[in-house]
Amino acid sequence: MAREVWRDSADNEAASAVFHLMQQLIDRYRVNRPVMPLVVAQAADAGAGPEIDARVERVVHQVHRANELRRVPVRLLDGGGATPYEAALAMVRTLSEKPWETRENTQYKTFSFPRSRLLGAIEQATAEVVEQSDGNTSEVREERILEQLSRLRWRSGRPRRGTWWESLRESVRPETFVGALFIALLSVLLGEINWLLTALVAAVALLGLAAVGLASRAAPPLLWLRRASRWFATTSSLAASSTGYPSDGWSWFSPSGSWRVIRARAAAVAERVADAGAGDDHARQFHLELRVQALLEDLRHNYRPHSLDWRRSKRTVPPVVFVPRATHDNGGILLINAINNVRSRRSEVDPLLLLASLPASEIMRHTPPLRPERPGPGAQTGSSGARARYERWVDDLSLGQSPVAAATLAWVLLLPLSTEKLTHEHAHAQLVTHRVRRTWAWWVMSRASIAVLVVGSLLGAFLWAGHWRDTYCHGPLTDRNTDAIWEGRDGDRECVGVATAPEVLFARGNDLELNGAGKGITFERIEQAIREENDDIEPGDAYVTVVYAGPLTATGKDREATRKGLEELTGVYLQQHAVNKTVGRSVKLRVLTANGGEDMLRQITAVRRIIDVARRDPSVVGVVGLGRNTYESDDATRLLRDAGLPLVNTTNSSGDLPRRFPNYFGLAATDEEQTYALGLVARQVAKGLDRPHAIVLSRGDRNGDLDRYTAEQRNAGKEMLRTSGFSLGRDVAYDLAGGASLNAPLTTICQAERVPDALYFAGRVEDVPTLMAGLSGTTGCSNRRMTVFTGDDLTKGTFGDSTSIAANVTLYHSSLAPLNRGKNLGFYGDAYRTLRALHPDGEVTALATGRPAYEDELFASGQTVISYSATAALYDAAARGDKRRSAAETWATLHTVDLNNMPTGTISFSRAKSSVSDNVHGLNIVKVVRHGPSAERTFVCGKPAGVTPPLTAKDCRP
Repeated sequence: MAREVWRDSADNEAASAVFHLMQQLIDRYRVNRPVMPLVVAQAADAGAGPEIDARVERVVHQVHRANELRRVPVRLLDGGGATPYEAALAMVRTLSEKPWETRENTQYKTFSFPRSRLLGAIEQATAEVVEQSDGNTSEVREERILEQLSRLRWRSGRPRRGTWWESLRESVRPETFVGALFIALLSVLLGEINWLLTALVAAVALLGLAAVGLASRAAPPLLWLRRASRWFATTSSLAASSTGYPSDGWSWFSPSGSWRVIRARAAAVAERVADAGAGDDHARQFHLELRVQALLEDLRHNYRPHSLDWRRSKRTVPPVVFVPRATHDNGGILLINAINNVRSRRSEVDPLLLLASLPASEIMRHTPPLRPERPGPGAQTGSSGARARYERWVDDLSLGQSPVAAATLAWVLLLPLSTEKLTHEHAHAQLVTHRVRRTWAWWVMSRASIAVLVVGSLLGAFLWAGHWRDTYCHGPLTDRNTDAIWEGRDGDRECVGVATAPEVLFARGNDLELNGAGKGITFERIEQAIREENDDIEPGDAYVTVVYAGPLTATGKDREATRKGLEELTGVYLQQHAVNKTVGRSVKLRVLTANGGEDMLRQITAVRRIIDVARRDPSVVGVVGLGRNTYESDDATRLLRDAGLPLVNTTNSSGDLPRRFPNYFGLAATDEEQTYALGLVARQVAKGLDRPHAIVLSRGDRNGDLDRYTAEQRNAGKEMLRTSGFSLGRDVAYDLAGGASLNAPLTTICQAERVPDALYFAGRVEDVPTLMAGLSGTTGCSNRRMTVFTGDDLTKGTFGDSTSIAANVTLYHSSLAPLNRGKNLGFYGDAYRTLRALHPDGEVTALATGRPAYEDELFASGQTVISYSATAALYDAAARGDKRRSAAETWATLHTVDLNNMPTGTISFSRAKSSVSDNVHGLNIVKVVRHGPSAERTFVCGKPAGVTPPLTAKDCRP
C-alpha cells in the first residue's frame, strides 16, 4: 500500500471540491491520461472582499502542499515584473530554466527543455547585440546575432569566449586540468624519448587543442539533427517568419539546406525579440506565445510514448503549475491566455495541468485584440499598397492564427466558488495524499537494471560468441556464416558444409601438392584459384553456380587423405577457367566448394547446407561430386532430388542410384559394368586352371566408414566369379582398426584346405599394399601363383614401391577414366599451362617426355579428368545456347547432354543402356604384375565413353 505523505483538513466545502478535482485529474492520468485543463478558481461574487480572495488563494496553496512531496512534478509561480508581458515571460522562463520542486523526489528524472534553451540562446544573443548596438542596419544586426549564437554554440547560459589563442592559452594553464595533464605528459615523454620527439608530440597536442578551441566557438556538430533544431526548423508557427526558407527545406540528409532554414528562422525570431524589447505589442505577444509553445512542446516530449527510455510508462502523473494569484498586472492572466492560444492553435495535446486563483474583481477574458494596422517590415508608415498589406499579413500570420477573437477560452476550466461554500466550515473533511508509486518500467529501465542487462548481455554475447565459434566455421559475434559448421570432437573435428564466406577455406594450410607435373601447386592454392575466378565475374555478368561436393578435409594429420578432393577440385577449376576465359561465353561459371568430410562420412550435413544455399541463391543449378558410395548416398541423393537439384557424380560406381533417382547422372562405370569387363578376363583365366577356385575378400560391413561400396562390390564380384567358372569358397571379411587388419583373414585363406586360385578383393585402394604384403608373406600363398581381381580403381595407387604388389600375384583392376581412349589430347597441354600459372614460382615440373601426357602422374589417376568432364556436362546443360537456366531446367536438359571430344570420349546421358555390356561409360581393364624390382602396368582392354561396340573376350585377353 502506498505511503501517506500529507494529511490536512479542508477549510471549507470549496477547498474540498477543488482538492478532489485536482487529485482525480492527477491520479487518473496513469489510467487514461485525460486532457489537462487550465483550472481557474475564482469567487463567484464579483463584490467579494479580500478575505474571500484570500480563501481562494489558500485553496491553491493547500493543493500545492498536498502534492509537492508525493513525486508529482509541481511548480509554484509568483508573478512579478515591470510589465505584464515581462512578468508572464519571467514565469515561462522559470518553468523551463529552473529545476522543478521534485528534482530529488521524482518518478523518473528531471525534465529537459531543449527547445526553450534554444529560444533562450536567441534571446541572450539578441540582448547582447542590442545592448552594444550603435545604429547598425537590420542586416548587420542579424549577422551579429547569428555570430553571437555561434559563440554560445546555440545554447543559453554559455560564457562568451575570446579568440582561439586566448582559449588555447587558458586550456594549457598549469592550474587547469588540461594544462596540468599536458605538462605531466610532456614530463613523462621527455624522460622516455628524446627531446625532438617530445617537441613533436607537444606541437601535435597544441594543434589538437587549438582545433578543439575552434570547434567550441562554432555551432555544435550535427546541429540540424538536434531535437530543438528540428522543431525550430519545422514548426508552422515560424513558417510565415521565414518564407524564403520554408519548413520543407529542412531534411535529415541536407545539412546545408537545413542550416539555412534554421539561420533564417533564428534571424526572424531575433528581430521579433528585439522589437518586443522595444515595446512592440505584436512582437511581445508573438514572443510570449512562441516561448509558451516551446515549453509545451518540451513537456510533451518529456512524456512522449515509444521512447527508448520508456518515459511515458515511468511518468504516471502530469506536471502541475500553481499560480496562487493571477492578475493582469502580474502576468498571470497573460500567461493563461498564451497557453490557451497555443493549445487552440496546435493539434498536439500536452500534459501540463494548471491551477490558478483569480481575484473576484478580475475578468478572465482573451488577450485584448491588438491594433489591426501597423507598418510592415521595410514599409513606410501609413503605406496602404497591396505589397505592403501582404508584408503585414505575413508578419502577423503566426500571431493571427491564435483565436484571440473567440467568444470563449476553450482550454480554461473556470470554477466559480460561491461565498457560502468558501465560508461553510462545518464539514472539516480530512484530505490525504499518498506517495505516487514508481512503476515497473522504472525498475526495468533503471540504471541498475540497464547495468545488469548490459553486463548480462555482454556475458551472454561472450558465451554465444564462443558457442557460435564452436558451431560455425566462421562464427564471429556479428556476420557469422551458417553454411559451414564444425562437426566431430575437438581432436578430429572438420569444417563441413558450403564455403560461401571468404573466411571459410576448407584447404587453408593444406600443403598437399599435385602429383607429377603439378608439384608445387598446393590444395590451398587450387581452392584460392577458384575464389579468384569467382571474383573475376563482374556484377552485371550472367552466370550459373555449380557446387562441388567432395572430401576436402581429413581428421588426422595425414594430408594424403585429401588427395581425391584435391584432384577432383583441380578438374572443376580447369573447366571453370576454360569457360570463363573463353571469348564469346556470355554465361560465366561460378563454383562453390562443399566439404563432405573425410571419406564423405558427413555428406548429409554438406547436402543440407547445399540445399539451404540453393534456396537463397537461384543461380545454383546443380552439384558435382559426391564420388564415394556410402550408406548415406541414397539419402543425400534423395534430399537433392526433393530440392530440385541434379547431381552429376564423379566416381561413385553404384548401379542402384541411377535406377532409383532421376536426378542422378553418373560418369563412372557401375559395379556391374566393371565386373562384366573383369569377367571377360576371369573367364579366360578360369579356362586355364584345373578346378578353378576363388574366394571373395571384403571389408566388414560395420567398420564405421559407412562404406556401401564394399557390399555392392562383394555381391557383384561373387556373381562375376560364379559365371566365369570359379567355385566359390566362404566369404572372408576384414576389419579396419587404424588401417586394414588382414593378418587373420589371410591366414584363414592361405592355410585353408584348398588355397584359392583367384581372389576377388572388395576393398579400397589404400588397403592393397597390406594385402600384397600378406600374400607374399603368408604361408600357403607366398609360393602360389594367384590372380587378384579388384573393383576399386587402383590407378590412384602408383605401385612405384617394389612391395606394393606381390611377385606371385597378377592383379587386374578397372580404371574409370580411359585416358588412352579419348581423342582430345590437347586437353592435357592446356590443363598443364593453366596450372603452371598457379605455381608460386611461375614454373612447374615439365610434363614427362617420351610418353603421352596423360600418363603423367598429374593426370594418371583420372580423378581430375572425370571431375572436369562432370563439370562440363553440368555447365553444358545449365548454359546451353548461351542462355542461363534454372536448376529445374538444367535437370531436364541433362538428359540430352551429348559432349563429344572429351578427354575420355563422349559424355552422354541421352542414350538408354539395353544391357550391362552395352553401356555408355568408359573404362579400362589394367593388368599389374611384378617381373622385376617394380610393377608393370598393361592395358588389357577398354572402351571410351559413349556408344561404342561392347567389349568381348577377344578384346580382353589376359
